[in-house]
This record gives sequence, C-alpha cells and structure tokens, in this order.
Amino acid sequence: MDKSLILFVGFSCFLLINGVEGKNYGYLTETDNTRFQSFQDLVQEEQPYRTAYHFQPPKNWLNGPMYYKGVYHLFYQHNPHSALFGDGMVWAHSASYDLINWFSLDHALTPSEPFDAISCWSGSATILPRDKPVILYTGVDANRNQVQNLATPKNPSDPLLIEWVKYSGNPLMTPPNGVDGDNFRDPATAWQGSDGTWKVVIGSYSNNQGMAILYQSEDFVNWTMHRDPLYSTSKTDMWECPDFFPVSINSTNGVDTSVANPSVKHVMKASIYPRDYYIMGTYDTELEKFLPDTDLTGTSSDLRIDYGKFYASEDILRHSEDAIQKGWSGLQVIPRQIWLGRTGKQLVQWPVEELNILRDNQVNVNGKQLESGSVFEVSGITASQADIEIMFELPELEEAEFMDTNLVDPQLICDKQDSSVTGKYGPFGLLALATKDLTERTAIFFRVFRGDKGYVVLMCSEQKRSSLRNNIDKTTYGAFVDIDPRQEMVSLRTLIDHSIIENFGGKGRTSITARVYPKLAINDEAHLFAFNNGTLSVTISSLHGWSMNKARVNSGGSLENTESG
Repeated sequence: MDKSLILFVGFSCFLLINGVEGKNYGYLTETDNTRFQSFQDLVQEEQPYRTAYHFQPPKNWLNGPMYYKGVYHLFYQHNPHSALFGDGMVWAHSASYDLINWFSLDHALTPSEPFDAISCWSGSATILPRDKPVILYTGVDANRNQVQNLATPKNPSDPLLIEWVKYSGNPLMTPPNGVDGDNFRDPATAWQGSDGTWKVVIGSYSNNQGMAILYQSEDFVNWTMHRDPLYSTSKTDMWECPDFFPVSINSTNGVDTSVANPSVKHVMKASIYPRDYYIMGTYDTELEKFLPDTDLTGTSSDLRIDYGKFYASEDILRHSEDAIQKGWSGLQVIPRQIWLGRTGKQLVQWPVEELNILRDNQVNVNGKQLESGSVFEVSGITASQADIEIMFELPELEEAEFMDTNLVDPQLICDKQDSSVTGKYGPFGLLALATKDLTERTAIFFRVFRGDKGYVVLMCSEQKRSSLRNNIDKTTYGAFVDIDPRQEMVSLRTLIDHSIIENFGGKGRTSITARVYPKLAINDEAHLFAFNNGTLSVTISSLHGWSMNKARVNSGGSLENTESG
C-alpha cells in the first residue's frame, strides 16, 4: 500500500494513520495456522455472531491506532469487568504487522491515579519529533470530572510499546469555565502549526452548542485554551470523539496532519449521538478557525462517515442483556483508506488493500440479466464470511421514476419502500445472511430515480427480516450515492462477517454498516443472493466474490514479522 490516509472506524473514537508505507509480511507457520483455525472454528460454533476477520476484544466492552517502527497499534477503550460500558474502563492494546491479523498485549493504561481513578477514557496517540510517541487521554477523576492526561512509553525503542508511564504532572487540562465536568473529553490527534506550536481539539458542549475546544502548547505539556472553539454549532448536542485532519485536493495520498495550505481541504468530524458526522472546509491558521463549506444543519442532509450502525452506546443500550449473555460487545470495522472525492464535497472510503490477503475460493459472474422478480444465488463461497464486488448495468434509464430530492429523507424512503416494494429501477442488490427460503435476509439494495438535475441513486440496508429473534435492533438505513448512472455503473462492495455487514456504494462514496443477528442464517446455513424486484430488468455486468479466511485476532503473544517481499 502506498502513502495513504487510513481511518479506523468503529463503534467509538478513531484515530488516523498518516503516510503509512506498507510491506508484505509472513504470517503464521502451517502448524500454528492449523491450530489457530481449529480454535477459531470452535469459537465460531459456540458464538455464531463473533466475527472472523473484524477486530473484536476476546470478551467484554470494546471502545485508536498508531503506526510505529513497523507495527500498527490499536489502543481501544475496554471494560475488563463487563460486556457493558461502566466504571473501570482501561486502554487495552493490540498490535499488527498488516492491519488484519492482531495479537494482544498488556493493557496500556488502567485507572491508578487520582486523575483517572474512575476510568481511562478515549483519546489519541501522536508521534512527536525524533519519533517519540505520546498518548493524550481523558481520565475520569475521583470527583467524576473529565480531565486530559499524558502518557509516554517506558521504552521508546520497543516497537511493541508494551509499557506506558503516566506523566506526574497530570492532569494537563481540566474543564474550563462554562463547561460541565462531564462534557469535556476525547482529545483528538494533535497537529503542529508552522510556528511549531502543538494544537489539539477536545469535544465539549456549552451554552447549548456542541464544539471542538482548541488548546495550544509549545512543549506538549503546558496547554492553553484558545479564546474561541475551532468550530461550534447550535445545531447539535455534545461532541464526542472529534477529529480534524487534512485531505489532498489533487491526490489520493495521505497528508500529514500538520499540512495547512491551498493544496488541501480540512475535515471536521464529530460523534454526535447516535451518528458520526463530518463537514469539509478550510482551516484559517491566522484566526485558528475552521471555516466549513457548509455548516451542520442537524438534518438528514449532513454528511456522515457511515450511514448505518455506527455508535457504541446505541448498540449497548439496545442489546445490553444480549451483550451480557454472549460476553462481549462492540468491534472495529475494517480499516479504511480515505481520500477526497473528485467533486471536492465529500470523502471516499475503501477497505485497505491488506484485507485482500484473506480472500479465497473466488467465484465470478458476468453479463447475467436479472428480470423483474429474479433471485439468483451466489454459490461457491462461504456466505457467512465473504467479500463481494458487484456492478449493475441499467439499460433503460429514461424509464426511471421521478423524485424530488429536496423533500425526502433517504432513510425514510428505504424504510417505507423496502426490498419488497416494487419500483421501476429497484429495488435491486444483494440478500445477505439469508436462509435458503429467504425467511431471514438482510437486503442491501438500490433504487434509481430521475431528479430535477439528473439521476438520483438511493442505497439502502434493510434489516426488517434479518432475524427471527425479537427485541433486537432492526433499523433500516439509507443514503444517496453521488454518482451519475449515465456515466458509470451502479457498484457495491459488501463485506459479510457473521454479525456485521459493511457496504460501500459508488466505489466508496457512500458506506452503510449494519449489525445483524440472524437466528437461522448462521455459519453454513447462511446463503447469499442477488435479486431484482423492480419492474425494469438490470444486468449484473460483473460479480466477483470471495470466501474470506479467518484473521488472527487477539491471540496471545506476537505474530512473527518476517518480511517476504
């Protein structure tokens, strides 16, 4: 992988890895791999919703990554005592040489001092000059105030960064005047200005405004709050897990977080319950202000990192009893490479290419026409653990129905006009984690309309029939895909992994992630279908599908790093 901007997106905060230079590595010996696969098969049989190639904790609650001396580090907020969020949160630590196979290490941070007596909450890692990694994290102190703390590696020469030391002068930042003690958390990855000053934003809520509070420091220890937030808005509630980073205007390559010039645009991201939003804009380094191209509106038109299931607290609140029973909750989606789309108005996301090492047992379908009412099984791959890329050709676009996009919420359309409601162009797409008789199925589908200014492509992820189980979330998600079907085919990539389905429409312009808990369509009983319930036929121009091998996730010890190419 060339120089890329990668983001770890999960059901909580994420960090960014900039300028990653990828290499090929040897992984497991044949004997080790056989033993591991046998263990994984046993776990999968006993816990059918555990994923096989997505990162999950061995047990309990999962809440960012860093690249250092050839090793990727994933620090994640974790409750070692329960599958639910609660007091005693720690920073668990796993590492990888390839972003796919992970091994567990000792916890990096645990509550131990007055400034983090209750919990060690989310934060970020930053690489300082002379290749020095540091962590900024939110501690919940003995009075339950949220404060910002610093930790450094005990041995910086250790590429695994096993031991961390908390700074004796913590806390570095405490809730400022006007900010409640429980509304001050999640420091983002820091960046350095042209004058050498370090800057970091912290999520907050004050005076009925969600905001990213800006702090500055010359030594990364003594921090001063800027007089104004980097960005604030009255359209949202509390900001959690803010992030602020540049993307190149003319390249898909990653950009260092400290770059601020006309060659980049800046992205401001925030987790605002229950979703992750972002806006594009310009960073004014003189005023220390983020100037958005379009402000957040608090409506369905706001851009999102993902339009599906993307917030830990929502998942836990709706599945708390189930989480306790199965003993774990939360996971990370596959790391995604991100770049600025050609319109300059939105981000494009795509799974990192390292994921392809897990592909196996490929099947191909080309030029297959799907008449109205067609259902076609994609056989020859493991349907509960697969990677699918499909492209649809639409030969009679002028026949599409009309839609006024100024008056609609895409998620509501997907919910009301689900996969069983016939239109002209659509619904067509995939039925994943389905039983043979389609009693259970998760539908990922498109509808195509004519609009005032061209064509409109709607993408949906429908969970209404995803499970015969009761009392679980079956929300239907939807979003528009910014493509012109006259210029390019409607495309979809879907990653299926037992209880999670990640979908990328329009070559990554729109992503929708869903958690799915089928009762019948599990393991070998899961099937995958392509379908078309529209009155107009569509053609599968190409379909490439792969069974996915199991990644080694959170095994004890380290994977041997043997460069093979």
